[in-house]
Amino acid sequence: MAGGEAGAPLLEKKEAVYREGCPGCAVERRKTLNPGVPYKEFFHIWTIILASCLPVSSLFPFLYFMIRDLYIAKTVEDIGFYAGFVGASYMLGRTLTSTAWGMVADRIGRKPVIVLGLFSVILFSALFGLSVHYWMAVSTRFLLGSLNGIIGPIRAYAIEVCRPEHHAIALSLVSTAWAIGLILGPTIGGYLAQPTEKYPKLFPVDSLFGRFPYLLPCLCISVFSFPVLISCVWLPETLHNHNTDEKEDQASESLTAIFSTTEVIVEHNITSTTKNNVLKNWPLMSSIILFCIVSFDDMAYSEIFSLWAESDRKYGGLSFSSEDVGQVLAITGVSILVYQTFIFPRIIRVMGPINTSRVAMSLSVVLLFTYAPITHLSRPWSSIAVNIASILKNNFLITIVTSSFILQNNSVTQDQRATANGLATTLMSFCKTFAPTGGGIVFSWAQKRQHVFFFPGDQMLFFLLAIVELVGLVWTFKPFLVVPDQFSSN
Repeated sequence: MAGGEAGAPLLEKKEAVYREGCPGCAVERRKTLNPGVPYKEFFHIWTIILASCLPVSSLFPFLYFMIRDLYIAKTVEDIGFYAGFVGASYMLGRTLTSTAWGMVADRIGRKPVIVLGLFSVILFSALFGLSVHYWMAVSTRFLLGSLNGIIGPIRAYAIEVCRPEHHAIALSLVSTAWAIGLILGPTIGGYLAQPTEKYPKLFPVDSLFGRFPYLLPCLCISVFSFPVLISCVWLPETLHNHNTDEKEDQASESLTAIFSTTEVIVEHNITSTTKNNVLKNWPLMSSIILFCIVSFDDMAYSEIFSLWAESDRKYGGLSFSSEDVGQVLAITGVSILVYQTFIFPRIIRVMGPINTSRVAMSLSVVLLFTYAPITHLSRPWSSIAVNIASILKNNFLITIVTSSFILQNNSVTQDQRATANGLATTLMSFCKTFAPTGGGIVFSWAQKRQHVFFFPGDQMLFFLLAIVELVGLVWTFKPFLVVPDQFSSN
């Protein structure tokens, strides 16, 4: 009664699970008939994620001036204090609601949550640009983070619209779109904020944008998001609407991921560990913890990198201008797009997510020790070195993040996948809420110890970042990281 007899009914069930009127079954049938890469669905996912993440960081180039113009800070030194609350309000809102949005997506479908998230981007991005009071700026950012629950369900959706052999491409697409959005967002904010000062011939002082100097970048994001919202009319739902047992049988095909493992083993293993509570699913939770460690390091690095690059050389910095830093980030963004599209899927297919993460984390730790010596180089060598370091560092990061996505989505069945991704987003947002504050405090402390013998100033900055990444590297080994059976050979 073992092997063959147990496996046959499951394979027969797979044929019977295609129900008329079930949107999830319609997607599964299409995947069976069309084994190629679903380029149209992937492009749709890419635009949705881009629209969702553009407002996350678009405010940072002009936030200092916005707080100044709101007259909430009594002194110039207080501007950073008040700006921190505006920056953190989005992450706080996302922390409080991401798990709930994942549960909603698992109950009623991915599409409604995606539509509501895009609508919130359109509405609250524009309202933030219209803010004339500090409380309005904080509340609109908080509501945007609370109601934009896209990132968890869209990760689940990405692997549900494609066959298992395309999962690595799907999840690297999610990471790429998010990374590009986090780079394009500040570019839009930096170039389009205060347009009456920068482009007086196009935007007169007495125009709408003279009264609301920070509306234009926010409005552009809303305008971009509107056609993306309309296009969701043609977005296919992937959640099955029949009973749970059938949904789990259908989900088994997706859970085989990149490596060929028997469908019966994967279904039995994952169903037995996740049917009660995702918090008790250690393969899921251990991969989420890895994701949180890397996210904390990424947010702290992003904060420290800009401050370090723009600080004076006498304080261990590079004396870069904001335009110089923007150029570095733009080049890095292009490299991420190329790497994630053409290189990462091949690497993950050969090495698997575990070994890929370990190699990327190890190389990233070594790379961090090369940043401090760059300050001793003259132009243009310092610019070249920083660009190379930034390209490598960010692509290592994206590699680890995407690998953790693969592990997370293969640790649960479809009916819990959006909840799992929502939980991951909640914990990641919680970590990212504290990382900028911690990074800023460490940077200020390091600036005051430039002449000490042991790890002076800038060296201490990157040494502490390396320590965080070393913790992440240790976490990729047993007994900390427990992986689904199909990846256990890594």
